[in-house]
Amino acid sequence: MDSTLSASAKRVQDALHGFGLDCRVKELTESTRTAVDAANAVGCDVGQIVKSLVFRGKSSGRAVFVVASGANMVDEKALAAIVGEKIGRADPDFVREQTGFAIGGVSPVGHPAPLQTYVDEDLLGYEEIWAAAGTPNALFSLTPQQLCQITSGEVAAIKKV
Repeated sequence: MDSTLSASAKRVQDALHGFGLDCRVKELTESTRTAVDAANAVGCDVGQIVKSLVFRGKSSGRAVFVVASGANMVDEKALAAIVGEKIGRADPDFVREQTGFAIGGVSPVGHPAPLQTYVDEDLLGYEEIWAAAGTPNALFSLTPQQLCQITSGEVAAIKKV
């Protein structure tokens, strides 16, 4: 049934099924690498796109995973206060090591190990949201509640104002 999906997208589809969700990964011909690209591809508001961002604790070196509304910038100082240490953006190698995906296709699920995750509270204002599914042209739709379930994420006020 999912034999037409690329290996990364299939890994995401399998992870979604593992959570008991009936979400369907879609691979498109157009890019969904940026929030604007993804919103244009599926015909939704940019705010409905889930940006998956990886930060790195400055002292601990641990990954901090953020799923944010595509319309928002993350307030790194606010996030650092929540995390309890200074943070910085992760480099592409660290992102791939921690998530198993390259930047531009990082899914909220299918990681090699669970990550400390924070969910942008603004995502909860939508009925349907769209997240990357392992490649720069794959995504799936879900509800904000499902996103919180599959990431075990802590909802937080992390939008830069």
